[in-house]
Amino acid sequence: QVQLVESGGGLLQPGGSLRLSCAASGMIFSINDMGWYRQAPGKQRELVAVITRLGRTNYKDSVKGRFTISRDNRKNTVYLKMDSLKTEGKTVYYCNAGIRTIDGTHLESWGQGTQVTVSS
Repeated sequence: QVQLVESGGGLLQPGGSLRLSCAASGMIFSINDMGWYRQAPGKQRELVAVITRLGRTNYKDSVKGRFTISRDNRKNTVYLKMDSLKTEGKTVYYCNAGIRTIDGTHLESWGQGTQVTVSS
C-alpha cells in the first residue's frame, strides 16, 4: 500500500559527505513525521534525526552540526545530508514515516535501508 525507498548510501572515507534520500509512494493522503534511523552490526537501531510535516527538526546529539534533515512534501521525500562523517563500519540507515493513507488509515512505514560505510 505504501513504500519507502532509500538511496544514496555508499563507501567513503572519514570526513566525507553523503546525501541520503527516501521517497514515499503509494496510497498516501499525507505524511506526518519522517525520520532517519541507523543500525550498526551488533548494536540497536537508533534515531538519527526527525522532521515534522511543518519542518521542525530534532537530532541525535552526536550528529548535531554535521547532519541536516529536510523534506520536500510535494515529492513525499525526506533527505539526510551528512557532512564530516566519522568512521563507522557497514551501518544501515533506514527512513521512517507516519503516513495517513487515502482510505483513512494510519501507518508507520519503514524503508529497506541503505548502507553507509566510512573507513580509512
